[in-house]
Parts: sequence; structure tokens; C-alpha cells
Amino acid sequence: MIDFSISGTQLILALVGVVGAVLLLIMLFKNYFKSSSAKDLGSKYQEKGSSSSRTKYPEVDIFSYRSQFLTMGLIASLGLMILAFSYSPVEDEVVIPDGYFEMDEEIEMEPPRTAEPPPPPPPPPPPVIEEVPDEVEIEDEPIFEDQTLDEETVIEAEPVDDTPPPPPPPPPPAPKEEEIFKVVEDMPMFPGCEKKKKDDRKKCSESKLFKYLSKNLEYPTMASENGIQGRVIVGFVVGKDGSISDVKVLRGIGGGCDEAAKEVIENMPKWNPGKQRGRPVKVQYTLPVIFKLE
Repeated sequence: MIDFSISGTQLILALVGVVGAVLLLIMLFKNYFKSSSAKDLGSKYQEKGSSSSRTKYPEVDIFSYRSQFLTMGLIASLGLMILAFSYSPVEDEVVIPDGYFEMDEEIEMEPPRTAEPPPPPPPPPPPVIEEVPDEVEIEDEPIFEDQTLDEETVIEAEPVDDTPPPPPPPPPPAPKEEEIFKVVEDMPMFPGCEKKKKDDRKKCSESKLFKYLSKNLEYPTMASENGIQGRVIVGFVVGKDGSISDVKVLRGIGGGCDEAAKEVIENMPKWNPGKQRGRPVKVQYTLPVIFKLE
């Protein structure tokens, strides 16, 4: 299959060429018809005979070139249609500095804390001890019953309940902590390279990411005035849906650069999530953001 993709510059040059060719043809035909003046044509046909029955001169009959004009118009229209449908905008090539996304040493990022279980209920208040006065007025005197026992006295024992007490309720299940991976089979990538081949996606993703950082990262005024420059290491988590969360500055340089780097990472669009065994998973990612004075 032949690829007719052209850039914007090539399309403009082709349109200029078509317009120039049309103008050139108009000038040529204009000069040709102008060379055959009405005076010369009148004298020519006066010698041959009366031309009163003629409605036009054959030499300047523009309708005789109708088929040629129609053919050229169709060719020009077809060419413009092919150029229009084959037009594909070409993005500017992004040059990434050597070692931009590489780090000299591995920086450990503390995994985000999961939701803690609710605290246990407070213990019941202690019983209130009421003070009993020493002198208690007894309204009715107690009645003493004879409780002496002999050999013929039968004592009935109270029934004993042998049913075991119910077991205590089971403790609530601990919240399931979702695993956060550091390395997966398919690492998360910046969006915009889904249609690229698998081998070219990483390079394309880094190019898109560098272009985003260059366009949206603002150099803090404090850092610029004090000559502060360097590399800010930012860690974050790419979720199952590609969302960015838990953004932390792992190593900063101060001067407002840490806050600027964190802000530009938090405002990134959703990434293509990382995958482990074909299913999306959470991935911990570390990214350097370089501030350099020109």
C-alpha cells in the first residue's frame, strides 16, 4: 500500500503550485487571444466574404477548448482532494537531553498508608459507690426463721444449667491492602502513543512526557533570582484507571521548585495504567523534574 501522507509545508507548496499553474494558463490564453485583434480578424473575413451570418470568429472561440479546460479542472480537483485527504499534521521533533529520565541512585518511596480500622469503643464507666451512713433506721424488725436441719430434712438442689456460654463475636475483617507494584510487565506510560508499535511506545511516551513538562512547568521567580537549579525527584502512584495520586517530593532543591514540580505532576492527564499478567494494577513511579537556567 502506498503512503500518501504529507506534511503541512508540502500541502502549502502543492496548493501554491496548482494556483501558479492556473494563473500561467490564464496569462497564456489571454496573450493568445489578444494577439488576434478584432481589426485583423475583420479584414481577414472581409476578404473571404461577408461574415454577417457568423456569430463569432473561430480563432477566438473559447468554447472550442472546453474539453481541455474540463480535463485540467478534473485533474486539479482530484489532486487537491488527494492532498487534502492525505494531509497529516507532523509534530515538531522533541529532543530529550541525555539522561533526563535516568537517576544516579534508587530512591525509596514510602508506600501510602491504607485506611486504619476504627478505634475500639471506650470502656464502660466504673460503678458509682454510694456512701451508706453509719446509722441506718430499721423500720421493720427482721423475722428470724428456724433453719435447723435434722436427718429427715430433704434439701432440693437447684437445677444447674449446663449450656455453655455463647462464643464471642468474631473480630471485624482487616481491610484488604491492595498491592502497589514497583516493576510490572507493562509499565505505565504517558498517553498519546497508543497507536505506536510496542517497541516504540516507550520512546514516544518519554517524548510526550518531556513535551508536557517543558510546556507546563513554570520556573519559580525565587529560584530564578537566586540562581537555584537542579533536579527534583517526585514519586507518585499510577492507579488502575491511570489516575495520578500520592504525589510526594522525595528530593527537593528549594526555592519553590519542589512545589512547582509537585503541581505539574498532579495536573498531568491520566496515564495508560501498568499491567501485570494482563490486568491493570497500581504502580509506584519515580520521575525527575529538572530545573535549569538558560
